[in-house]
Amino acid sequence: MVELPPLPLLIALVVILPLAAASGWLVARRSMKAASATKRPDLSSDYFRGLNFLLNEQPDKAIEVFIQMLEVDSETVETHLALGNLFRRRGEVDRAIRIHQNIIARPTLSREQRSLALYELGQDYMTAGLLDRAENLFQELIDLGEYKTEALRQLLEIYEQEKDWKNAIEVARQYEFAAGVKTSTVIAHYYCECSEQAMQKNELRTARQMVKKALAADRNCVRASLLMGQLDMLDGDCKSAIRAYRKVEDQDADYLSEVIEPLENCYRSSNDVAELKKYLNDLLQRYGGVTVMLSLASIIKQEQDERAATNFIIEELRKRPSVRGLERLVAYNMQGTEGAAKDNLYILNDLIKKLLGIKALYKCKSCGFEGKALHWHCPSCKRWNTVKPIQDIVET
Repeated sequence: MVELPPLPLLIALVVILPLAAASGWLVARRSMKAASATKRPDLSSDYFRGLNFLLNEQPDKAIEVFIQMLEVDSETVETHLALGNLFRRRGEVDRAIRIHQNIIARPTLSREQRSLALYELGQDYMTAGLLDRAENLFQELIDLGEYKTEALRQLLEIYEQEKDWKNAIEVARQYEFAAGVKTSTVIAHYYCECSEQAMQKNELRTARQMVKKALAADRNCVRASLLMGQLDMLDGDCKSAIRAYRKVEDQDADYLSEVIEPLENCYRSSNDVAELKKYLNDLLQRYGGVTVMLSLASIIKQEQDERAATNFIIEELRKRPSVRGLERLVAYNMQGTEGAAKDNLYILNDLIKKLLGIKALYKCKSCGFEGKALHWHCPSCKRWNTVKPIQDIVET
């Protein structure tokens, strides 16, 4: 029986031998063009030396030999670029960086070839987490006017990772002009990020200025209205806060559940529960929503009694089943029940709480990412303003 080489060696052979063959072919072809018979023994020895490294399970040394066999010039640069990209995709970023740096160092390349090598090297640095080096390369490409759109897009990603929102705003504007793509929604979120940073430092005046700029960039920015309402509440201006929160309905009704609790606090602070009840009833008729329904149930219980609130919840659950609505209904019934029936309700309540504990509250409309917290910037697909409260037949 023929003994096969070990699995790592087989894998190395599968990956490297085609490269070695291509390298040998390219070198031989160039040698024939030059009609230089004196170089053939050296090239042949290099080729077999690389194969010897492979057979001795030394793929790193073999790769170095095959790379050296391919002289970088205008005819082989595409081969080197493809090799560097292959290494980057396989996670071997150090090798990709060496190859692309070697390409850039060659004086015989055309402007276009060098620019492409710079762009690829910038991607290598980003993959390696060397954001400062990547930033410098992409900025160089922008200054050269080469791969400008791609470089701007990469810079945006860098500034988002670094939370450098000031530069992100500037680059987003340049990208809009270069690519012809509207960036107003993204810019509005950048200003909101600036506002939140200012609020953390208790710089409320700056925070308010940033929110105004966000709304100037995108008047339908829900996040900006939520921040404005929060700032108004910090200033003790409940009426202004109510106006800010009520804008959300016209901006994007999908986010209405996010404003119910702060709106309720504003109206109660203003001693205007009647107006709150009227507004909630209007919202319930137009959009439904378990958060609106539960807020109304609390008001009904306070103004009338628990039975009236229970009947209201039952009627709404018939129209729009929801887990949170069922949880509230069980909680109300537990208070007026004794004995075995109450024990059964406790069991049911525990099951509902476990169900709520595992169910996502938000979902990205772009990639399907789910979570329990609202992310304005999707952690999965990195898009802005795509994560929204889940609104389905079994609402949470």
